[in-house]
Amino acid sequence: MITKAEIDKLVETYENADFIKDDPVRMPHRFSSKKDIEIAGFMASLVAYGSRKVFIKKLESLFEITQNEPLNFILNFEGKLLGDFNYRFGKTEDFAQIFYIMKELYSKDGGLEELFKYAYDNIKTLRDTGFFKIVTDYFYSRVKEPAGQGFYFMIPNPENGGAMKRMNMFLRWMVRRPPVDFGIWNFMPASELLIPLDVHVARISREMGLLKRNSNDFKAVVELTDVLKQFDADDPVKYDFATFGYGVAHPKQRT
Repeated sequence: MITKAEIDKLVETYENADFIKDDPVRMPHRFSSKKDIEIAGFMASLVAYGSRKVFIKKLESLFEITQNEPLNFILNFEGKLLGDFNYRFGKTEDFAQIFYIMKELYSKDGGLEELFKYAYDNIKTLRDTGFFKIVTDYFYSRVKEPAGQGFYFMIPNPENGGAMKRMNMFLRWMVRRPPVDFGIWNFMPASELLIPLDVHVARISREMGLLKRNSNDFKAVVELTDVLKQFDADDPVKYDFATFGYGVAHPKQRT
């Protein structure tokens, strides 16, 4: 297994402002107000799958549609504003459903921070999928028309056992300290965060000797996070940067 000195060196190398430009976190970094940052981060997390170059280009199109005013866009959202915007599983109507629900969230219920805080105050841990279920149930209970596959892909049901990768990534952005992340939510400590696990992070983590479980599911997320807590119990998710850096340093081992 990789040593603490080696993995800490990878974090030191890659957790810096230069990381931002090629990562979806660059989208919320355009903004300074708290609600613009969190809305931009949530939007970015919705399509952060597949080819990085492709989804970042798609995000650029989405933020052109918002006229780089995320909060104003959500508060005044109408489906016609999207035109024919779509991305892979997410059809135009799927994005419209999500943004209409976010409009209600910000108009009546405070916003994303208030929703996630309510979930955390009730469940007290991200390791219980009940935390994520409170968040997803807010969206599921407000669907106005039958939702498509894309809606449920972008807002996944935690009871299905998936890794909840994009939601964990969004939480990392909001909770962890800068320079890459924002640290604008303080209702939970960074020690509670879970590693955002996709096929690339899982494969690299196995190459590093950090993950034994074969399935890339929620149990693997908890297992990997527990191993990373042995390196830093207060901030295990900082090692997300180490898996990225290891993949850059060992390109022949990636497919």
